[in-house]
Amino acid sequence: MKITIREIARRAGVSTATVSRIINGLGGYNDDTKEKVLAVIEETGYKGNASALKDYNHPKVDKLIGVLVPDLETDFYAKIISGLEEVARKQGYSILISNTGKEGKNTYEDINVLKKRKVSGIALVGTFLDEILYEKLERTKIPYILISSTSYKYQVPYIKVDSFQAVYAAVGYLLAQGHTQIAMIAGTSKKGMSNREMGYRKAMEDAGLTVKESRIAYGDFSFQSGKTCMKKLLDLDKEITAVFAASDDMAIGAISAAYERGMSVPNELSVIGYDNTKVAEMSYPPLTTIAQPLYEMGIEGMKILIKYIETHEKQSSVVMPFELIERKSVEAYNK
Repeated sequence: MKITIREIARRAGVSTATVSRIINGLGGYNDDTKEKVLAVIEETGYKGNASALKDYNHPKVDKLIGVLVPDLETDFYAKIISGLEEVARKQGYSILISNTGKEGKNTYEDINVLKKRKVSGIALVGTFLDEILYEKLERTKIPYILISSTSYKYQVPYIKVDSFQAVYAAVGYLLAQGHTQIAMIAGTSKKGMSNREMGYRKAMEDAGLTVKESRIAYGDFSFQSGKTCMKKLLDLDKEITAVFAASDDMAIGAISAAYERGMSVPNELSVIGYDNTKVAEMSYPPLTTIAQPLYEMGIEGMKILIKYIETHEKQSSVVMPFELIERKSVEAYNK
């Protein structure tokens, strides 16, 4: 079995961020946690960050890449990180993972830390690039890439799925099943309208349907927010027959809310998600969803970043394919 930071974290009972910080000589943990993680590393023979482990107080940072992630608990980010780490290790780089928190509240602080560590590059996963963040990154002079996000204002390399087209296809699938009363559970609305929301609106408009603002609820991509949003939607509108959720976790939250209301999925409410994470297969009913090649995005993203680091030339961006995975949470509307 290939040993990765994720596996070390699982065996030690800590987060991947904690393992990364211990390996790279950063603080934020107690001695017991450090001893536990180092014991697992010794037991497994993990060599991913051998240089840092040998010289804990003065780690070598000439081949260190920072990875900024807003959430380390979900399968979505774990798959991307696995792909990033796979390529980094093969190319002789170590990675330092920082959890920036919900909506990236720790992003600026973490960039300062990465700059002090003199990282060779930075991968920003699922991070919205606003003007302040762009200017801060540019001032560091450190090569960076956006993964699962993009910027239409700045010429920055990124790798992602065309989320507009993906959601357009998802809503189109519901329309093809005879649904017209379709709601959406979107992500946060604080950064302006997302491509996913625009895809939903365009699909509805192209079908000749009026988009009702009351049928769009905003969550934070989590299970609980999906559940809360679905309850709100059902309270406001009894005619809804289908819902698109901007993440699998929110979609499963929506299913949970429907069941609590005594509704059958998909007989009374069809639900489609986005990401095709493990929970999509494990949910009941199994979730129809849009699949993103998350692991592959991590692989290709790290290849682009390392080439950028080693050639000192900005790289081209890549749009990855998506796929609609049909399972059991959508049913044709026959009433």
